[in-house]
Amino acid sequence: MVQLLERNGHTVSTSGSAEDGIANCRREKPDIVLMDVILPGMNGFQATRTLSRDAETSHIPVMIISTKGQETDRLWGMRQGAKDYIVKPPRESDLIARINALVGH
Repeated sequence: MVQLLERNGHTVSTSGSAEDGIANCRREKPDIVLMDVILPGMNGFQATRTLSRDAETSHIPVMIISTKGQETDRLWGMRQGAKDYIVKPPRESDLIARINALVGH
């Protein structure tokens, strides 16, 4: 995923857990967050909710990219504040187009 994004001109920062990712978002203010659901500790739904409800990070769009492909998962992710939800593995052209739409490129 990192190589795919970098190949398409994006600068990437990664985190090993949701908690680290939230701290990084508060510190670095990225243009977008690509969130998995299955993470150590806090899950991606909880992390998305935390980011979307925090005044420091609520402006950062969150795109969930997960193997959890049920419609109920997608709806739950959107209710937590995600701006988009893609099932793994995403098609490169689709993923990049959707990222660019969210960050205004």
